[in-house]
Amino acid sequence: MQPVRSETAGVFCRRSARSRAWCAGTLLALLVGCGSEVPPPDRTGPAGGWGHWGGDPGGSRFSPLVEITPQNVKALEPAWTYHTGDVSPGTVEHGPTAFQATPLVVGERMFLCTPYNRVIALDAETGRELWVHDPKVDLRGVYTPVCRGVAYWEDPVQNGAACRKRILSGTLDARLIALDAETGARCEGFGTSGAVDLQRNLGDVRKGEYYVTAAPLVIGDLVVTGAFVQDGQRVDAPPGVVRAFDVRSGTLRWAFDPVPPSMAAVDAAAAEGGAVFTRGTPNVWGQMSADPERGLVFLPTGNPQPDHYGGAERQGKDFYGTSVVALDAATGMPRWHFQTVHHDVWDYDVAAQPVLYEAGARAGVVAATKTGHIFLLDRETGEPLFPVEERPVPQSRVPGESTAPTQPFPTRPAPLHPYGLQENEVWGLTPIDRKACQEAFGKLHTEGMFTPPGFEDTLEYPGLGGGMNWGSVSVNPATGLMLVASMRAAYTVRLAPRSALGGPGAAPDQVGMNPQEGTPYVVIRGALLSPWNTPCVAPPWSTLTAIDLASGEVRWQKPLGTLRNLAPFGVGDFFNWGGPIAGGSIQTATGVAFIAATMDGYIRAFDMSNGEELWRHALPAPAQATPVTYRARPGGRQFLAIAAGGHGPLAWAAVGQEKLPSMLGDAVVAFALPE
Repeated sequence: MQPVRSETAGVFCRRSARSRAWCAGTLLALLVGCGSEVPPPDRTGPAGGWGHWGGDPGGSRFSPLVEITPQNVKALEPAWTYHTGDVSPGTVEHGPTAFQATPLVVGERMFLCTPYNRVIALDAETGRELWVHDPKVDLRGVYTPVCRGVAYWEDPVQNGAACRKRILSGTLDARLIALDAETGARCEGFGTSGAVDLQRNLGDVRKGEYYVTAAPLVIGDLVVTGAFVQDGQRVDAPPGVVRAFDVRSGTLRWAFDPVPPSMAAVDAAAAEGGAVFTRGTPNVWGQMSADPERGLVFLPTGNPQPDHYGGAERQGKDFYGTSVVALDAATGMPRWHFQTVHHDVWDYDVAAQPVLYEAGARAGVVAATKTGHIFLLDRETGEPLFPVEERPVPQSRVPGESTAPTQPFPTRPAPLHPYGLQENEVWGLTPIDRKACQEAFGKLHTEGMFTPPGFEDTLEYPGLGGGMNWGSVSVNPATGLMLVASMRAAYTVRLAPRSALGGPGAAPDQVGMNPQEGTPYVVIRGALLSPWNTPCVAPPWSTLTAIDLASGEVRWQKPLGTLRNLAPFGVGDFFNWGGPIAGGSIQTATGVAFIAATMDGYIRAFDMSNGEELWRHALPAPAQATPVTYRARPGGRQFLAIAAGGHGPLAWAAVGQEKLPSMLGDAVVAFALPE
């Protein structure tokens, strides 16, 4: 790891060719802005932070700050840049890094985590480093070192006591750590020497099979966490249990063992006695949300293990799979759940944080999914606020498999992803690659959306990456507008009998193959791409959509991103077709929305009233993360900050291993209007 450092924009401009290119973009933006009058910024408002991963417990990603407006946003300029030093194209022990952190800002401090789980506190106005905590994580076997965020808790009673203000962080070697927010020191009274071992009561866990990537959720005096479980490995994978710990002591307060009502769940008391939670159950690797007033915690669940075959080996564990589940925050008992995909054999796990909003007299929850479906649900009951239809879908022909006869389709909002791909819709940039795509498509089995995997290459469209992924949506409570970033990429899936690979214990070694141990079949997955590595579906390949939550109607939609960094000969900026995305948006009270997420390396501002792009700025690396905005003190500047470090596997798939280092970074960049 390189030493950490903080820089002004001027010093950063001298570091490298890529940095100089980034600064050239800064100067160009400033010159463009010089041609018109920009109203002076209003800095009379109160301070406003970003105290939760989603901006608030319900994940709205909304800020009430008003200094940055549609009229002056074009004057935004880099104010400071900080480098963590934690970036890697991959080693023999772990895959390439993904810097996807959403910083927290509490008071005048910013808190963030790096792909190596180091937790860093910065001065939010200058980027000056205040402290660093290195948990020295074991990264062996980790697919992608990533930490998307940390949580903050403040004791309302113990004034002046050590660890009265705490940072809670989950790690890639399955620990939950509590730190003093003032000093970065471990909170010794939490667990054992400031950490709780999350592998306790899980049974057998292999290296890199179980770890935390999302920020913990704090509600009251509880800290709640789930974990990522590596896809497609085995039927008896580590449990998908969600646990709540006392934020002061680290004592286990409750556990949600996501088994169907017909099975006996393992509770906290049984776990204290040494019982192992149920293995192979749906896990919660995405971000949770909470309604403190109603005492509810909302979980986005994955599918039971493994991903693409759900025969008798799943033992009926689908009940809470690929769902939004509402738990009683005090007890961990389920209040309701809504399943977005029945008997999921497509890896359509709910990755997006459930987002809370007000729907007139009713309180709502947004469930955005990889299928491109958005379900708007009643927060207290889970009932859909608009009709949802159960429609017949194709059925599996694989022995031992029994897929669901119907799947839920929302009537509003309208789907944001096409329902399958027809032969006449196969696309190519030129006749040459279109012909190659048509030939590849002609060999695929497809019956439209929800075609189950089979023994031939099967089209999966929407693909397993989405649709909507962990970046979720943002909501402006005043206008009722929701902003959604969605991707369109086709995948292929094929099951192969394990017997053809040498018997039940055979270990697949093919790239894109998952073993699915405990089933008769392995699975081979891939992307449907042309020889030029472009999607075989027509652009746009990602979109940004504004939806009226009251009516469910689309207000506007436009492509998100260009082919910059992806197309040859420097022509990428001319193709406004979108591309692979990861990350989320935020909205502000002035009607300005911000999003990065694209592979082209820009962060952008949009006018929520009409979708007009108001501003863009090149970053030192693509930012597959979600920005934040804040004012650290009354009368201070409103900042916009983003983690610009790329996403290793996404970049690898888009540009290849040779160009991978150029798409990764370690920068936190903060923008503000001129002094």
